[in-house]
Amino acid sequence: MAVIKDIAALEALYGTPGDAALRKLSSKLTPLYRRWIMASRFCVLSTVGDAGTDGSPRGDDGPVVSELDPKTLLMPDWRGNNRLDSLRNIVTDGRVSLIFLVPGSTTAVRVNGHAVLTDDADLRARFDRGGKQPATVIVITLAEVYTQCAKAILRADIWNRDDTEGLPRAGDILADMTGGDIGGGNYDRDYAQYAKTRMW
Repeated sequence: MAVIKDIAALEALYGTPGDAALRKLSSKLTPLYRRWIMASRFCVLSTVGDAGTDGSPRGDDGPVVSELDPKTLLMPDWRGNNRLDSLRNIVTDGRVSLIFLVPGSTTAVRVNGHAVLTDDADLRARFDRGGKQPATVIVITLAEVYTQCAKAILRADIWNRDDTEGLPRAGDILADMTGGDIGGGNYDRDYAQYAKTRMW
């Protein structure tokens, strides 16, 4: 296998970026980028740190992030599995990327920037839900925001299909990985009800 290690060799394999690919880039939230991101209830947060990289799905029942100012997004860290992979990376490195999706749209919006983690009481209180607050808030300073080419979503046709038939469920995978100590059919059957009281 030939490994490409030279940027010039890489660029020789591809064409020059089109005008739109370069001019769609912004260093802050424009009115239209703001409108799109605030309609997104789901994104993938990518981080890098001493232990490697991490991609973490993030979702909410409203906007998945909040705007502090045109250069800054706030993301509450709601209850999860307490592995803290993304949060550890943010503490040690801070480089982050996000891809925001809206069901039904072939547009994806990408954000690259730098994040810090805070337990600031005022910022946590912005996300209060009936007395429940996130333990921390991820504060993301934008370096780049831009739309992603729609071809990947069009190729995958993700909004028009259901490919879950025959796939292992989370409980199956857990049972396999733990020798049956955790998971199984009951895990999947009961999880939605279990999660209702632990969303926030």
